[in-house]
Amino acid sequence: MMAQTVPDFASARQFMVDSQLRPTKVTHAALLDAMRRIPREKFLPPALYSVAYADQDVELGHSRVLMAPLAFARLAQGLAPVAGERILVVGAGVGYGAAVLAACGARVTALESEAALIAAARSGFQEAGVTVAIQEGDLHEGVPGVQAWDAILIEGMVDAVPPAVAAQLREGTGRLVTVLSQPSFPGAGPTGIAVRGERQGTSLAVRPLFDCQTAALPGFGKVPEFEF
Repeated sequence: MMAQTVPDFASARQFMVDSQLRPTKVTHAALLDAMRRIPREKFLPPALYSVAYADQDVELGHSRVLMAPLAFARLAQGLAPVAGERILVVGAGVGYGAAVLAACGARVTALESEAALIAAARSGFQEAGVTVAIQEGDLHEGVPGVQAWDAILIEGMVDAVPPAVAAQLREGTGRLVTVLSQPSFPGAGPTGIAVRGERQGTSLAVRPLFDCQTAALPGFGKVPEFEF
């Protein structure tokens, strides 16, 4: 009987950093170190371990995905996480992105609406040895009563940033990153652009970062009365 080969996930993480991230100008040292250390596979069911480090979104069910490593890394670099900052991750899914930001030294709160994904996230945080506060709630509302997040990551593609979430960003130094959907030709798939926003009074000033293809977060339709 042949011995079963045990996957070398540590080497897979190093290969992800060296072949996917560094060649595309992901240079944030703490972020690279965190993605080298956090076991991405532990946030997935065992049946999906084999695609944990592939350069693609991983289907999670509930119309949700685990964002491809490169797309996430470039978004997180746009957020520029700093140790000690308070960061909110909206649509945290199974929690991998929140865990990486926590491994960068940030104080992270993960907001998720699906109970099954929250359970997976809690298990992943324990396996990864990181501390993340996770809350169940309406993704469009952020965390009511909190108005001073240093940074906010909306982890997926949306038509618009919900006003309640934007209002919880610290004015001046705070920043928000997400992927905004873009108009596409009839019959073509959805396209998106990663953006970074900064709160200016009651508005959110947004600038583009890079073209980004990822799955849409369900229910984040355009809000006509809220303009950038």
